[in-house]
Amino acid sequence: MQEVSTVGGRIRALRRARGLTQDELAAACNVSRSAVAQWETDRAGQLRDNIARIATALNASVDHLVHGEPSLGTTGDQLAMLRLYLACDPDDQAFLLRTAHKLARKT
Repeated sequence: MQEVSTVGGRIRALRRARGLTQDELAAACNVSRSAVAQWETDRAGQLRDNIARIATALNASVDHLVHGEPSLGTTGDQLAMLRLYLACDPDDQAFLLRTAHKLARKT
């Protein structure tokens, strides 16, 4: 994906890279398609209040959307995994950690 210099441009580029329409992103963020169009053309439209939902829907970090830096932050999927892990009892958490260590060694 080509580097993009604005928040709106990064939202548009990520949406397209993920194969989503503006309507699909709007539904994922619980906003109108018009709101997505405003974000993508840098006309704000409640961007600040929705940036975390946009990042989650696009599986990107907020840092990447806002600053354009490589996505070293936590993505929506990573946050979801952490929430699931934290919801497990200690025995299941230990099992998940052992499994993750085994998988990491295979790569």
